[in-house]
Amino acid sequence: MERWVTLTLASACLLAAVHAATLGVVHTEGGFVEGTNKKIGILNPDYIDIFKGIPFAAPPNVLEKAGKHPGWSGTLKTKDYMPRCLQSVLTQTDVRGDVDCLYLNIWVPQTRKAVSTKLPVMIWIFGGGFLLGGGQGANFLDNYLYDGEEIALRGKAIVVTFNYRVGPLGFLSTGDANAPGNYGLWDQHMAIAWVKRNIAAFGGDPDNITLFGESAGAASVSLQTLSPHNVGLIKRAISQSGVGLCPWAIQTDPLPWAKKIAAKVGCPVDDTGALANCLRVTDPRSISMAYELELVNNPYPLVHYLAFSPVIDGEFIPDEPRNLFGNAADVDIMAGVNNMDGHLFAGVDLPVINQPLQKITVEEVRNLVQGLTIAKGAGGLDVAYALYTEGWGETPDQETMKKTAVDVETDYIFLVPTQEALALHHQNAKSGKTYSYLFSHPSRMPMYPGWMGADHADDLQYMFGKPFQTPLAYRAQDRDVASAMIAYWTNFAATGDPNKGESSVPTPWLLYSAQYGQYLEITKKMNYQSVKQSLRAPYVNFWTKTFRNLPNV
Repeated sequence: MERWVTLTLASACLLAAVHAATLGVVHTEGGFVEGTNKKIGILNPDYIDIFKGIPFAAPPNVLEKAGKHPGWSGTLKTKDYMPRCLQSVLTQTDVRGDVDCLYLNIWVPQTRKAVSTKLPVMIWIFGGGFLLGGGQGANFLDNYLYDGEEIALRGKAIVVTFNYRVGPLGFLSTGDANAPGNYGLWDQHMAIAWVKRNIAAFGGDPDNITLFGESAGAASVSLQTLSPHNVGLIKRAISQSGVGLCPWAIQTDPLPWAKKIAAKVGCPVDDTGALANCLRVTDPRSISMAYELELVNNPYPLVHYLAFSPVIDGEFIPDEPRNLFGNAADVDIMAGVNNMDGHLFAGVDLPVINQPLQKITVEEVRNLVQGLTIAKGAGGLDVAYALYTEGWGETPDQETMKKTAVDVETDYIFLVPTQEALALHHQNAKSGKTYSYLFSHPSRMPMYPGWMGADHADDLQYMFGKPFQTPLAYRAQDRDVASAMIAYWTNFAATGDPNKGESSVPTPWLLYSAQYGQYLEITKKMNYQSVKQSLRAPYVNFWTKTFRNLPNV
């Protein structure tokens, strides 16, 4: 009898523990949702609740803001990712995704004793040049890049990912009220606002929301903090390889691109009202297919051909982004780049940099610089070329010349705008803190040259904990990098200080200041020497002062 009572009590305790480690059915503003509870480990297991495919807005109409979702009856089973928003495939020969695409995914870490409450919330915005991507990311079988599990469990934070419209359907604009654009930004805003209203039911703290994103997602994070529509919604923000000041983040002349799309699908081009109305009744698949990003034989660098981006619409982005930093005065900001972020673009503009048996010429480097300085004409070219080649000597070697091509694209496209954004945030900040970083862990792509550093998007696999999820594919040093990134990122989300929180960090990360420009270099071995100052200051000063003050031609 005594043994039976003991076993019964033990079973009851076990059942209680299991029950306490899951949210079960959650009530949201649209109705009830039920996700999946996952147990990880055996002796000291972790638990996580996962919800995939919760609608945060109604299916959108073409070139219109999405409306509020009408809700549903019964309990919505949210156990599978929903399709990404309609977009071209990578080969640009077909489309994938759906118009009905505005869904989000949530990862909630639990304990064995009780469901979590008041957790920090991290909302991920994916990148892809405002042309491609989805909230789940690329995948190999069931291994999705933007799986929030490792971040949530290791950092004790709720992770949210979501879809937003991209390409012409997300960002086509006539430059006037007929099709003002920024539909993808409005989608992002609706997802953020939905999280603000509903995340408490999942155990999150609605007053502690951090946005984080990479590339176009990072520029989106930046623009969301600068928009007056988000003041009070966002507590912190992390921009990885992109800010609202990047030359590709704002389309300053959207009408010619809108006309190109209209002409291809048979819509009028001489009247913006007729153009927009025609597109609204055109098959959205045709609109997505009507734009093709040329990757070869371009007369100018690739960055100039990213056509569909946010615009200054007078509403969501009411002014030049550099004039809107007052809206982020109370937002903590962390921003940085990869040390060879521009390699992705340089490899398209000058494929020779990745071909060890082929030589790059002085003329090719000069032409690249000319393409990036075209707004200032010969004067801009001469000054820029002299700066980037001053250490060459009379007979520069191939590695030096190829790295120079990567450096100039990294600076122009990513690094300099990020440094300027950090300075403007610090200058306008009230309670908001500012942190700067450089990610330098070398790329593991086997076809890249030996001198390669961290290419564009190389940081994502570490930040999402892939070295832990697929350990056989990574080295111990990769797990060190992933551990450090997750610790800094989630500590920052929880406390506003990357050094303080649930996770220990390898070395203290100092606040950015205008005087010294402190930044943290993230590598496989980190110590007090990883905190540095004045990241590429001569080049930042050149682009933000000398170059900008030259007359346009």
